[in-house]
Amino acid sequence: MDFQLTDDQRALRDGTRQLLAGRFGRERLRAAVDDPAPDRALWRELGAAGFFALRLAEEAGGVGLGLPEAVLVMEEAGRALLPGPLVGCQLLAGVVDGVASGERTAGLCEAAGGRALWEHPDHCDELILIEAPDGSEVGAEVRPDAALGAGKGRTGGAYRSAASEVSCARLTSVDPLTPLARVTDVPRGAPLALDAAALRREAALLTAAQQLGSAARTLEMAVSYARGREQFGAPIGSFQAVKHLCAQMLVRAETARGAVYAASVTQGALEVTGAKLLADEAAVRNARDCLQVHGGMGFTWEADVHLHLKRAWVRAESWGTAAEAEEALAAGLIA
Repeated sequence: MDFQLTDDQRALRDGTRQLLAGRFGRERLRAAVDDPAPDRALWRELGAAGFFALRLAEEAGGVGLGLPEAVLVMEEAGRALLPGPLVGCQLLAGVVDGVASGERTAGLCEAAGGRALWEHPDHCDELILIEAPDGSEVGAEVRPDAALGAGKGRTGGAYRSAASEVSCARLTSVDPLTPLARVTDVPRGAPLALDAAALRREAALLTAAQQLGSAARTLEMAVSYARGREQFGAPIGSFQAVKHLCAQMLVRAETARGAVYAASVTQGALEVTGAKLLADEAAVRNARDCLQVHGGMGFTWEADVHLHLKRAWVRAESWGTAAEAEEALAAGLIA
């Protein structure tokens, strides 16, 4: 059995990388750090290029590809640190009108364990909130009659609201490119005809794909810097300690890549959970090691290393934390 990317998948990956390099290069990235206001023009450019219509059927105006191809695209988005409600728009392009073309945006968040973190609240026209399987409330301040998930024993559901109708508390985000809010109240209507479990699973996988892209990018940044920076008359990449750091980064990134790609094919719950766990670890630890390779330069605001580390921290708390993943995997092994 051949698990290598097909020629079409490689072309999609390379084309996405070129698209993002042209539409969201380093200058635009740093401008977004200084001014994190939503860039609707960029969103429409991405929509026109088919970024969000990737999985829509061709008869519906989409590209007609599958989850493995979406993973490749999101991996490139993670490399570029592209901000915005990417996961929501990828998964809801066929649910909310205008999302596929980039004219409108849709956010996606989950009520679980009393938390419902909403990324990019100012960049979303709609919010789809996934009810927790155990029926837990959205937040402590939510009225029982209005809370998604009020009443125990539910299997979960998805509900849609206009962003302006959602009550939330703004939070201070460690990542300047990822504004956050905690959803406290939403108007409850009829649930959408969506598979909440599948949405949750695919959101975790697409988040893992972004983590994979970030891990691969920080590896490249570390190797490039180690080759060019000299100390004691030799590139620091020739020093054994630096070699070991870069080798460990490569192992983490490639291990996560195998898990993420495999999960995109099998789409099993445990496979996705394992892929997210490995990708989170690769993104966070690779960014930290990249910072160490850069030395004092890596701690400056001008270097992009800290942006990868901060984004990795935020994603690691989205769609399943490490502790939750470990518990789920342990339960799966016992079962």
